[in-house]
Amino acid sequence: MNVLKFGGTSVGSAKNINSVISILDDYSKTDKVICVVSAVGGITDKLLKAGELAQTKNKDYISEFETISEIHHTILSKLVPSEGDAISNHLNDKLQELRNLLDGIFLINEISPKTSDKLVSFGELLSSFMIAETMKKRGLDCLRKNSQELIVTNSNFTKAEVLYDQTNQNIRHYFSEAKQQITILPGFISKSEQGEITTLGRGGSDFTAAIVAAALNVNRLEIWTDVSGMYTTNPKMVKQAFPIEHLSYQEAMELSHFGAKVLYPPTVQPVLNLNIPIHIKNTLEPEAFGTKISNDSNGNSNAVKGISNINNIALLTLQGNGMVGIPGFSKRLFETLAQEKINVIFITQASSEHSICFGIDIKDSQRAKKAIDSTFENEISLHKIDPIIVETDLSIIALVGDKMKSHQGISGKMFSTLGKNNINIRAIAQGASEKNISAVISENDVKKALNTLHERFFEAKTKQLNVFITGVGNVGERLVEQIKQQRKYLKEQLKINLKIVGLSNSRTMIFDEGGLSLKDWKTNLASGEKASLNGFLEQAIKLNLRNSIFVDVTANEDVSNLYAAYLKHSIAVVACNKIACSSAFENYNSLKELSRKYNAPFLFETNVGAGLPVIDTLNNLVASGDKITSIQAVLSGSLNFVFNNFNDSTKFHDVVKQAQKEGYTEPDPRIDLSGVDVARKILILARESGTEMNLSDIENTSFLTKANLDSNSVEDFYNTLIDDEAHFQKLYSSAKANDCQLKYVAEFNNGKAKVGLKEIPKGHPFYNLEGKDNIVMYYTQRYPEQPMIIKGAGAGADVTASGLFADIIRTGNK
Repeated sequence: MNVLKFGGTSVGSAKNINSVISILDDYSKTDKVICVVSAVGGITDKLLKAGELAQTKNKDYISEFETISEIHHTILSKLVPSEGDAISNHLNDKLQELRNLLDGIFLINEISPKTSDKLVSFGELLSSFMIAETMKKRGLDCLRKNSQELIVTNSNFTKAEVLYDQTNQNIRHYFSEAKQQITILPGFISKSEQGEITTLGRGGSDFTAAIVAAALNVNRLEIWTDVSGMYTTNPKMVKQAFPIEHLSYQEAMELSHFGAKVLYPPTVQPVLNLNIPIHIKNTLEPEAFGTKISNDSNGNSNAVKGISNINNIALLTLQGNGMVGIPGFSKRLFETLAQEKINVIFITQASSEHSICFGIDIKDSQRAKKAIDSTFENEISLHKIDPIIVETDLSIIALVGDKMKSHQGISGKMFSTLGKNNINIRAIAQGASEKNISAVISENDVKKALNTLHERFFEAKTKQLNVFITGVGNVGERLVEQIKQQRKYLKEQLKINLKIVGLSNSRTMIFDEGGLSLKDWKTNLASGEKASLNGFLEQAIKLNLRNSIFVDVTANEDVSNLYAAYLKHSIAVVACNKIACSSAFENYNSLKELSRKYNAPFLFETNVGAGLPVIDTLNNLVASGDKITSIQAVLSGSLNFVFNNFNDSTKFHDVVKQAQKEGYTEPDPRIDLSGVDVARKILILARESGTEMNLSDIENTSFLTKANLDSNSVEDFYNTLIDDEAHFQKLYSSAKANDCQLKYVAEFNNGKAKVGLKEIPKGHPFYNLEGKDNIVMYYTQRYPEQPMIIKGAGAGADVTASGLFADIIRTGNK
């Protein structure tokens, strides 16, 4: 004999009921079936609401009743499309009984627990009637048996206690003589010894099924719902969550207690006592395996079976020096809570006995505070303890698994994973059995925490990076395309799932928590909401995604001023914008400190050499204990391009124009040609080598004329280049006469830095530097004579984008 229970969503529509009937038909071909059904989804709440409205003399109870009536008639008309027959007439009769009861509540202005039980019992009576009659109409061997004739309880209305001796005798006797293949039982409802209607409380339909299954000692109990079993975590918050095929009873109870709504632990106790397996199945996907709950874990070796959470938690702390070494505080505290009928969800106490911390439902927090402060009024007045401290807007997250005790480091992995994402832990609880490790965190961090922990314990070592990009001009566009091209490779080879979650240019911005479509991102961005630097930041903070990375592909000072805000929210910053790192040393140092404090990488490799590993190499040298003694470099791809293409047969103005057109200079070429850009770069290298220095400390010997430097606009600047052509030709002629090449060189020696145009002789490493290439030579204690040399393209959209891309990947590996 099979016992199956179908919940409210499973019988919530004609379509779903047809699925239920199909499942029961299949089962009945091989064995007899007992089917316990809940009320149609949402009906119990509507019944309670109608009763409450009637009690308060609000005539809206009539419209609530009419909604209930319409829902049932609509479902029945789709199941049995014949109007006016006996089934419809009987449904009308039952609905009229319900209306009469509501009218009575309205008239006497009162609803007792006894009346409430009678009211809500209509939900299961109506659903079970419709399902049974539909099956009979379709020729199935089916009969409905009213559970109130089988399950006997005391008179504790709304949560009656079962009298098992009489109940088990009734069930065994009835089913020993029942001939039908399919028996439909309404769940949740029962009767007292005096024949009064009672209900079994929360999870009552599960309870009904468990009582019947235990009484008949069946091979297993099946609970059919709208999900394919119990999941590794909440699938509404974590898309990668998946059903757990096998759980022990203890694991299932722990997960259910911590928010997995598929199972309500107290209601399945009858089958647990007899070790009857429970199988959770999906009505809409009957072929899915679901979750089997038993004493046997089926060889599943995973230490962590699931991650769960409870929201709406208040954390209360009783503390004070007067508690230390004094027995009885805990007893008085929890007695007070018990007297107020307040359930304690979470408890932790330090060995110092200085404080006791416990979690309760937030709705009980003020009542608890008032009662506890009253209990300890004398101690509080004597300053032996403090008034109870209440913290709200919290949640509990928990790792669950029978085998966690035998696996070292589970707690460490849990807390380090949360810490790396700056998820602050307010309290921790872990019993000696180690079946559950719980932590209290901010409710705002729950989604991030669940995703982060699920990624750590259940996914194939794949790390998701959520990227927000500001600035999608030339370089930004190339970056997006590179990410689009490499996403599959990153996922398969590097186990990195990279998603662009936000994009912005100077006009519009778009967001998608699940990852923007990169197929038509330009079109979508063009129709996005109005861009705002602060709005972009606020949205990144609001989404609160794990492993978030903000990428600045601008040269905007206002954008760089927001880096601190991003870092403070544990959002990594990747920038090709040099302004922040070349700003006042205090600001540069503050950003570095924020990066360390909030465990948010701050990477800016492209500040100096575009895609060249200039800063990364320097950092590795310093980290390994080497010391930089001198840096010599050509750090401007644009200036190198200019002087490599300028000669006595070209015009300086034309070469600079060409460099700008090909994207080697900033939109304002004065930034490059004035040497400011190179000064910023050598400043950053000096700082990264450990020297405290500001931009004003760098000696900048400009090769431009006063007219060039004093120009008021880009157009004016170009005009001065034409006027001063002779000046530039003179520079070229001098170098040619000395058989040298003109290179704009940056130098750092003995704590001092300078930049300027130099004539480089043959044989020097800089002499044959071509095109837009950069070169950096590091002289260190380990490389005192032959420097470490890094050389390659130092400008261009593609290489700059690749440098940013590399920094993004680097954050994923931290």
